[in-house]
Amino acid sequence: VQLQASGGGLVQAGGSLRLSCTASGRTFSSYAMGWFRQAPGKEREFVATISRIGSTYYADSVKGRFTTSRDNARNTVYLQMNSLKPEDTAAYYCAAERTGWGRPLLAHEYDYWGQGTLVTVSS
Repeated sequence: VQLQASGGGLVQAGGSLRLSCTASGRTFSSYAMGWFRQAPGKEREFVATISRIGSTYYADSVKGRFTTSRDNARNTVYLQMNSLKPEDTAAYYCAAERTGWGRPLLAHEYDYWGQGTLVTVSS
């Protein structure tokens, strides 16, 4: 499985961005998908996850501002980011977990990773 993330860019604080992550292959609908981010000098941290049936879970730092969704027909998962803050600045990564169930919050639970897409929020 190959994952291709896109949609990053420069935005002012309070603005919005939508990230996309498209997967190759025909088993996308069976995967749980996750979003992580890594700021310079910091460890990679969990942002959001969506199960194969669409159940979602978010980190407290983004709850109420970010929304993840999936379109299985397009093999794509999205991360809608609203009310962005400078502390949201990071490289954002999408990841896929093969079992599709549960609530994978840790990076090592995921089997496939995309390349990062950079989000910069200016104050």
